[in-house]
Amino acid sequence: MMSVFSLLRPRHYLKNIFIFAPLLFAFSFTSEHILQALAAFAVFSLMASAVYIFNDLNDIEEDRRHPQKKLRPLASGRVSVKTAWIVLVVLSAASLGLAALLSQSLVYVLGIYFGINILYSLKLKHIALVDISVISIGFVLRLYAGSATTGIPLSVWIVTLTYLLALFIALAKRRDDVLLASQGKRTRKSIDGYNLEFINIAMTLMAGVVIVSYILYTISTDVMARLHTHYLFITSAFVILCVMRYMQLTFVEEKSGTPTHLVLGDPFLRSTLLLWLISFLIIVLI
Repeated sequence: MMSVFSLLRPRHYLKNIFIFAPLLFAFSFTSEHILQALAAFAVFSLMASAVYIFNDLNDIEEDRRHPQKKLRPLASGRVSVKTAWIVLVVLSAASLGLAALLSQSLVYVLGIYFGINILYSLKLKHIALVDISVISIGFVLRLYAGSATTGIPLSVWIVTLTYLLALFIALAKRRDDVLLASQGKRTRKSIDGYNLEFINIAMTLMAGVVIVSYILYTISTDVMARLHTHYLFITSAFVILCVMRYMQLTFVEEKSGTPTHLVLGDPFLRSTLLLWLISFLIIVLI
């Protein structure tokens, strides 16, 4: 039973926190919106687990060659292929069924998310640059899931920032794949389009773009008028620290393999993210 639960990758549900981003950036924390976002989080998590299972089914052989992924339930043989397919069908059907009760638009978002991830698992993840673009679109779809359920419209800023940040993180993950390949542990075809020099430059570029985009967001006249503050730029200090710490973990400590493990496992990164959130809330509330 625990192996089946592990197959769902519950630790990766942290990524679905982006569903709450529309509430934060619109600063709309009504009880109705919070409950709607929580429901969307649960429904999206079911679909995300279905996608993870399909990906594991498609990657059993590759995962068995990976130093960490070989311990996954399917790759290690702790869960059978038949059981995995049954769980996948149940989760995806439950997700779409529950989504229909919340919002028809949410059903469309989940359908698109499921569809592009199937294509990703079958083909797109083996095409350099396309693979990280699809990953980034997945994070943007999480925003739309939150927006579709709560009715809060998305701004250009939140969509742009989320896409850019996801690209930065996806590049860091590909860097880990390139490092493994250099050690004779080739894990995926798409690394043919990457090398350390390219990824290092691309990550540096994306880090700069993310930081500048966030600063521009904080000093946008529209944002300042909507949130009634001219001091949101102060939170940029924590964003810069977060980005620099992630780069330090990637370049110096070479721990970029699993983003969720980095966020949950690194005290510095966790603390800085928390300080960013607290400072954001305090500045807007004062």
